Amino acid sequence: MSKKVKLSALDLANVIAGGNAASAIARTVELAQQIEQLGYTRLWLAEHHNMEYIASSATAVLIGHVAAHTRHIRIGSGGVMLPNHAPLAVAEQFGTLETMYPGRIDLGLGRAPGTDQLTAMALRRNNPNAVYHFPEDVRELQLYFSDDNVSGRVRAFPGEGLDIPIWILGSSTDSAYLAAEMGLPYAFAAHFAPRQFRNAIALYRTHFKPSAQLAQPYVMACVNVLAADTDQEAELLASSLYNMFLGVITNTRKPLQPPVVDVRTYWPADIRAAVDQMLACTFTGSPDSLRPQLEKFIEETGIDELMTTGYIYDSGARLKSFRLLKEVLG
Repeated sequence: MSKKVKLSALDLANVIAGGNAASAIARTVELAQQIEQLGYTRLWLAEHHNMEYIASSATAVLIGHVAAHTRHIRIGSGGVMLPNHAPLAVAEQFGTLETMYPGRIDLGLGRAPGTDQLTAMALRRNNPNAVYHFPEDVRELQLYFSDDNVSGRVRAFPGEGLDIPIWILGSSTDSAYLAAEMGLPYAFAAHFAPRQFRNAIALYRTHFKPSAQLAQPYVMACVNVLAADTDQEAELLASSLYNMFLGVITNTRKPLQPPVVDVRTYWPADIRAAVDQMLACTFTGSPDSLRPQLEKFIEETGIDELMTTGYIYDSGARLKSFRLLKEVLG
């Protein structure tokens, strides 16, 4: 492989069929402990709301829980949807996390609601236009973490003066311009919105301005990887992911389902095309099959870090997939 990249994971504490929120959180902790032993760089948790089968809504709380059950792996948000929150509250929450688990906390920020519009209104109360203030809110958050706010009338304790890396998350080119302008690392959600990925990271690199946090552009791509001993087994495991995307597109969400043979065969053509578009940055197969796929992807995109999801129903197969991926990327 021409370039060595860091390897990380994203988890939403998905509830599987037959499970519940408690078992979903237990699976997240189990995953964090496994990938820590394997040498993964970080595990991120994503904020979602009003979704019955995702248990990561209280993201900062879950980050603290996972950090308490691990030793050194970085734990962070992928991300906190900043328009849903006052920057001061986020600064205090993540300042507290960094104080408890020094040198281990990441703060990835997104501007999407992480939910439907009605729920977004419930979260934002009398501030429905918060999304339009995202850049200003990021800068306000940076101020709370800096030593420059020592004479400010509003200060974040704990938080002030702490080194908490801020990332900009995105699934479009808008976020690329912002991350470049602010000189922040950029994480792209290619695991479900791959269409603008290559254009976005090119824009980010072209317009990047060095900052106190980052001297050069840093790109992390989040993709789906499903690894197994054979290509056939990996494709079978991937059917749970396919069914999950089907639920997203048709708004018929369910717990993560057990794998099913030939799950897409009988789907209408338009549904299959929509799911296939979401799967453009999804890699399945045995280690021998995955290696050339991922080497090509890393070489073509020049990413610095690969983050992967684990939408696999069986816990043992899920952990094995992450182990095989680590073997592939070394």
